[in-house]
Amino acid sequence: MNAAVQHPDLPESYHPEPAILDLAGWIGDPVAPADFPETQLRFRNDRAAASVGLAGLDDAKWTAHFGRFGPLPGNLPQPLALRYHGHQFRNYNPEIGDGRGFLYAQLRAGDWRLMDLGTKGSGTTPHSRSGDGRLTLKGAMREILATEMLEALGVNTSKTLSVIETGERLWRGDEPSPTRSAVLVRLSHSHIRIGTFQRLLALEEADEMEQLVDYCLTQFPGPPPPDGAPGREEPAVRLLHQVVERMADLAASYMVAGFVHGVLNTDNMNVTGESFDYGPWKWLPTWDPGFTAASFDYSGLYAFGRQPEAIHWNCGQFAVALRLLADSPPLIAALERFGSLYMAAVARRWCWRLGVAPQGLEPDTQLIAACEAAMRDSGVQPDAFFFNQRQNPGALLEGYEPIGAAHEYWADPAPQSLVLDEVEAIWAAIDRDDDWGPLHAKVAAIRRMGAAHGAPPAPAGHAQQGLNP
Repeated sequence: MNAAVQHPDLPESYHPEPAILDLAGWIGDPVAPADFPETQLRFRNDRAAASVGLAGLDDAKWTAHFGRFGPLPGNLPQPLALRYHGHQFRNYNPEIGDGRGFLYAQLRAGDWRLMDLGTKGSGTTPHSRSGDGRLTLKGAMREILATEMLEALGVNTSKTLSVIETGERLWRGDEPSPTRSAVLVRLSHSHIRIGTFQRLLALEEADEMEQLVDYCLTQFPGPPPPDGAPGREEPAVRLLHQVVERMADLAASYMVAGFVHGVLNTDNMNVTGESFDYGPWKWLPTWDPGFTAASFDYSGLYAFGRQPEAIHWNCGQFAVALRLLADSPPLIAALERFGSLYMAAVARRWCWRLGVAPQGLEPDTQLIAACEAAMRDSGVQPDAFFFNQRQNPGALLEGYEPIGAAHEYWADPAPQSLVLDEVEAIWAAIDRDDDWGPLHAKVAAIRRMGAAHGAPPAPAGHAQQGLNP
């Protein structure tokens, strides 16, 4: 591992480690960022930046790195647009890859996890096809809100590190145009997708697949497969077990948060189980399994209640890709764990959001069913339901032991939520009056809510080994 690079603008906690360079010959294409007419800093996440030693940058240097993309010291000499394929609404597409983003840098966090800085809206790449490689300012604002709310609700998510307005006018079919432009930088625990493996299968590149499996096992360690699991010593099988565990927890976290991602394609599935890349997301207005986030999801494939199925299907495509290295039976055995892992994760997270100690899978499952029925019958917005239960536990939580420290948030007159009308109002203030106050106030309020919830419970195996989900 690289020693900390001493740099006058960065503290000793800055630890660059561009590990992806070991795979650079085949995993991506060197690219140059767009030369934007303006770079006006609109959002900087110093909390996230502090975790990787970047909070000490002043605004000018921040903009130079995250708007002009001058290389960070000791890091990637040039951005990499990553190559991958993927199933998009279950149709295989070999012509994707990073079309408006790139991997910019890799760093060690304080817990020594390898973290990526990736972009959205940073210009065209060899994978842009007919796209302009840009991001709307509204899209960037929505990603700030999504990542902040998800983090506060215990979802393993990328963090929006930076948003810089870039002074261009963009034309989009899904919002009034011309509209303002921006470049976003996310802090993420890897950008290795299921689609990255699918590409190697399509090209029959077994040697590269072995390298990628080894990279993932080394950089994103997880617990070993259960005792007695067939093929548990094979690297590809070990990796699938880890990914299935992470994806089951991710699916559960979406359901407990009342969140609809909208586009759960295999190129949007990170093998670390970290949620990322937020487009047409929505939070539930009512508890409705058929609620969809994307206007183009005509069949409801990625509806709220179908998200666990979609994520499990994506895990199946990962297993298919790994057939390049392993036989089917041990991979199937790993996939078959998804259902029980998912149910355990829902129960664990549901009790956490209610602020009570779990009693066991059977009673917790009964509690969940009762809560869902209460939400359906009353039509109450899910954030309000959980909030009301915290304030007035009532019959649904009879016999459950309250846990967690008291917080003044639970005495508020109403909960934080992020339904569509509020998101649109925050954007209207920016678009109409260039007023960023409502956005910054909302981020502060969401973070306060997150402090009230505290950290979500980790799966048992992860907690025992001190591993991240």
